[in-house]
Amino acid sequence: MSLDTVVEPGDGALLTVPANGRLRIVDLHGNQAVDTLFYDAHDIDNRYSAFDTIRAQRAVYLTTGSRLLSTRADELGVITDDTCGRHDTVGGACSQESNVIRYGEHTRHQHACRQTFLTYGAQAGIGQRQLTHNVNFFMNVPVTSAGDLRFDDGLSAPGRYVELTASRDLLVLISNCPQVNNPCNGWNPTPVQLLGWW
Repeated sequence: MSLDTVVEPGDGALLTVPANGRLRIVDLHGNQAVDTLFYDAHDIDNRYSAFDTIRAQRAVYLTTGSRLLSTRADELGVITDDTCGRHDTVGGACSQESNVIRYGEHTRHQHACRQTFLTYGAQAGIGQRQLTHNVNFFMNVPVTSAGDLRFDDGLSAPGRYVELTASRDLLVLISNCPQVNNPCNGWNPTPVQLLGWW
């Protein structure tokens, strides 16, 4: 094992996962959203694309077998094990601005995933221009027949996990979501564990 660490709610991590390395994200207490960005470790402009990933697999949710494609249609990684069942990639990451729009002015100064991404991403030159589509592991965002999104209570449970195998050297940027204004974290953000083998 090359990695075994706990990420507290609202905190983040920037990991380098080499080609063929496996990264497991464990939902320790259940119902915790883990916002995650993926980049080619040698070219951060070649980054995860939700559009291309959804189009290629013809499914809006991610689970075992889902290939995570980049903006250049390169395969960044594959979800090779998943005990949760499905993960969101259309709901986006929370920001102070979106919190205000969705939940009111009183949320303006609450910490959000976008800040965590910028803080940890700076180490690799990832700035605002490089923030892009993300995967919300363990987050339940149903898409209605009318095309609307709902932020619902999570589908995960304590100890469930998702595991990704890197198809190339990757930078993985994680924000353990601090959101308290919708039920994506069961109204109570909790820690997650990161395990890696490479």
